[in-house]
Amino acid sequence: MNVLKRSLFILSMLGIAIVSVQCKGDKKADTEKAETDAKALVTIDKSEYGTTAKGEKVESYKLKNQNGMEVDIITFGGRITDLKVPNKAGVSENVVIGFSSLAQYEKENPFFGALIGRYGNRIAKGKFSLDGKDYQLAINNAPNALHGGPQGFFNVVWKADEVKSGETASLKLSYLSKDMEEGYPGNLKVFVTYTLTNDNQLEVLYEATTDKKTVVNLTQHSYFNLSGDFTKTILDHELTLNADKLVPVDADLIPTGKLEDVAGTPFDFRTPKLIGKDINAKNDQLQKGKGYDHCWVLNNPEKGKTIIAKVYHAASGRVMEMTTDEPGIQFYSGNFLDGTLPMPNGGTFAHRTGLCLETEHYPDSPNQKNFPTTVLNPGENYKTKTTFKFSVKK
Repeated sequence: MNVLKRSLFILSMLGIAIVSVQCKGDKKADTEKAETDAKALVTIDKSEYGTTAKGEKVESYKLKNQNGMEVDIITFGGRITDLKVPNKAGVSENVVIGFSSLAQYEKENPFFGALIGRYGNRIAKGKFSLDGKDYQLAINNAPNALHGGPQGFFNVVWKADEVKSGETASLKLSYLSKDMEEGYPGNLKVFVTYTLTNDNQLEVLYEATTDKKTVVNLTQHSYFNLSGDFTKTILDHELTLNADKLVPVDADLIPTGKLEDVAGTPFDFRTPKLIGKDINAKNDQLQKGKGYDHCWVLNNPEKGKTIIAKVYHAASGRVMEMTTDEPGIQFYSGNFLDGTLPMPNGGTFAHRTGLCLETEHYPDSPNQKNFPTTVLNPGENYKTKTTFKFSVKK
């Protein structure tokens, strides 16, 4: 009998030990899962930003991942107002130019952080024809139309929807551009989705449909300064562009219609080069743009996968790499920043303190038969994506 009791006691204790081990294992698994979920989580938070002069409410959305990257976007113009990424010391700082108030964004400014449409870049004299019908656009960069006109997509309030999936967070913006708005034909339904991932990628997906034949060329107009210090210029940034050819322009910054090789010119960024190295060289195109303000023809064999542009800032260690399925990229070196626009923390944005890399079709494509078309027909879906990936090089 004692033997039986002893055996039952041993079995009982063994069972308790097994259960204890299982519980500890379950708790460990739960803890590891919670840690994994927390690591994977990319959040999006909404707040009120202000009210426009027209009485429209504007909201701000913060997308934030677990690696120190944050993106703030407002519904006025779909503008990126703040973009924080870590430097090589792990310190996250804002790397895009922006204002501190909605009122400042409503004033005339050089499209800081904005979505651009219907047509990014210039259209000569604001005129183009479709199927024999002539269209006259609003002139806002005399003698040309620029970035969709004075009331382009950068100057309207977009509708916003949040999309969360754990490892990513997206903000889907939508806007209906009505027939003949700014002179463009067709009711154009536009969707732009900003998506932040946990590997410090910001994806920008553009989509559109129309009920009448029209032209479309959407892009994003953030000004980057990877130093995080907007009192400094971008001339010490190292730029690489995967492009053999340039779209040269005339005195009004309208394409001549010919494409030119960059080899042997200040426009050759096929290997990494400091932006300031050749920016003041004696060159007809540089004089016309007052620096770099041109469209490059991209070498893009694997569209959306090939890195078409790379910016590196040695002092901070920050790197920005870009992919796109667009045929061109407009590199603008902030030549018209003139010290008149206020920085949020005091001071002003001086000459060349920000750079733009606008993925797009070529300027004036509606009037250039040899350029890739920007025509969108009813029943067709306009869809293009550009990705900005941030990392550090120590």
